[in-house]
Amino acid sequence: MIIQKNISLKPYNSFGIDVLSQIFIEVNKLSELKKILKTYKKCFILGGGSNMLLTKPIEIPVIKLNLKGISSALLDNNNVKVSAMAGENWHEFVLWCIDKNYGGLENLSLIPGTVGACPIQNIGAYGAEVKDVITQVEALEIKTQKIKIFSNSDCKFAYRNSIFKSAEKGKYIILKVTFKLTSKNHKLHIDYGATKSELANIANPNIKQISNAIIKIRSSKLPDPKKIGNSGSFFKNPIVDSSQFKALQNAYPELPFYKISSNKIKIPAGWLIEKCGFKGKRFGNTGVHAKQALVLVNYGNATGNEILELSKAIQKSVKESFAINLQTEVNIF
Repeated sequence: MIIQKNISLKPYNSFGIDVLSQIFIEVNKLSELKKILKTYKKCFILGGGSNMLLTKPIEIPVIKLNLKGISSALLDNNNVKVSAMAGENWHEFVLWCIDKNYGGLENLSLIPGTVGACPIQNIGAYGAEVKDVITQVEALEIKTQKIKIFSNSDCKFAYRNSIFKSAEKGKYIILKVTFKLTSKNHKLHIDYGATKSELANIANPNIKQISNAIIKIRSSKLPDPKKIGNSGSFFKNPIVDSSQFKALQNAYPELPFYKISSNKIKIPAGWLIEKCGFKGKRFGNTGVHAKQALVLVNYGNATGNEILELSKAIQKSVKESFAINLQTEVNIF
């Protein structure tokens, strides 16, 4: 356990926002975490720092959770149970699974962050969501310091949401996530957007080829946080009912969409933002990425509040133009 005071969180968030943490604690063991929670009533849990926007100094202790470890066990002839500790890097974990031919996570390649963050956000990309393969989440209740096991249904997963982001927000620290993956007959998701085009010349792609395609697509569209500060997709793709969609489609025949059910249609938020004229625009120290309008960027010296104000301006413009309320995917502190 390492305890430091008055530490800049700039290296610990992908936006590269320079705010101070009064107390910064790196935790490597569950026993260390419990000891800290006995001392401090409230703490700020930091994973990969990839899905957050910091707008002010953090006055409560910041805990950097470094719990590591991966294990696996065969369930039957075609399924395997894989458990990963919360501090594992998400993309490295995905590659570990692919290397062992464990299928189910390949579409979620190159998503930044840690394993512990994946159920909170119910991360998803290119036609797949992590809720489809999570079987349970092990978490520590902060108030009682007791470990609780959440089943998939207990997590109340929804689009970019879960019980850990809503009803039980701030009450638990995720320690470990367990997944049910395939070892032979993989269920592939290759018909979503750019994935289908990227794999067009491969007759029967395997999970490694799908992962490589996703990495190529994401790398071409999304800026590297190590080079330019960003948190990936800042907004959720809005979901509208069929009547609202038909009205929008009549006004904009070129409107792209993804049908979720008979009455629910997902619309790309990036398209809406681009139609409002924000794509590629710079506003002082911040702006909207030139290749992907969903991505807000820090050109080097932006404050969290500057980025927040830009996001509000985008939300206002989309609301006025399309009568759609854009919701943030990023957590704002």
